[in-house]
Amino acid sequence: MTTNDSPATPDGADLAALRETIDELKSKTTEELIEPLPKDIEENEPTPEVTDAIGSEKWDEPADEERTEV
Repeated sequence: MTTNDSPATPDGADLAALRETIDELKSKTTEELIEPLPKDIEENEPTPEVTDAIGSEKWDEPADEERTEV
């Protein structure tokens, strides 16, 4: 024997709260759902800098005069 506590017709207030939760989850990427970043870490994450290509250094020139063009 099982009992069913749900009403015969759904209550709109419950559905609205569920819809908000669903919309919030749909707005996130899969990666965010699997591995969420804490806001403090995300805000303080450094911006990557452009670097020279491997092998483009000129070892025979002083660093201040170094040309990295190939």
